[in-house]
Amino acid sequence: MIASVRGVVTATGPDHAVVEVGGVGLAVQCAPGTIADLRVGQPARLATSLVVREDSLTLYGFADDDAKALFELLQTASGVGPRLAQAVLAVHAPEAVRAAIANADVAALTRVPGIGKKGAERLVLELRDRIGPAPVGADAAAGVTSGNWPEQVRQALVGLGWTAAQADQAVAAVAETVEGEAPPVPVLLRQAIRLLGRTR
Repeated sequence: MIASVRGVVTATGPDHAVVEVGGVGLAVQCAPGTIADLRVGQPARLATSLVVREDSLTLYGFADDDAKALFELLQTASGVGPRLAQAVLAVHAPEAVRAAIANADVAALTRVPGIGKKGAERLVLELRDRIGPAPVGADAAAGVTSGNWPEQVRQALVGLGWTAAQADQAVAAVAETVEGEAPPVPVLLRQAIRLLGRTR
């Protein structure tokens, strides 16, 4: 089990980062909000979860141990694999996931691509007693905003399954709401997903 990796970020993409550890570049699957906080050429530490399949070994990375623990817990629910668990954390911060499950907020859970009403109800039923409370005083996950946030959000939306045209439309709508300094990329991404959820 690879519990975490620490090293220099050598590359990033819409859904992954490469972290060089001891001369070996490890490809780590990450949610867009996590990637937004990484900088190529800079050191980083990611909490990781290794998913073993017959034909693959996939390393999933997270900004902290809390998100990793939630990722692993989500997969204990029926019908939830690693990709869907990661999609949940791409749309919602960990504390928002806990609040949605604890409060049976089906509407919040169905904003995640791939989760319908029945799937959301199943998550609540199976995880409500095990999800634990959101951290005291936790707000929406903060992140670092770069001047290139529209492209980061666009790539993240396409990676989550929307078309390029839908992503462009959502980014344009979000851009109209930004005044002065832009919020962190994860906040902007969640705003875009909410807009797209209304148009489905």
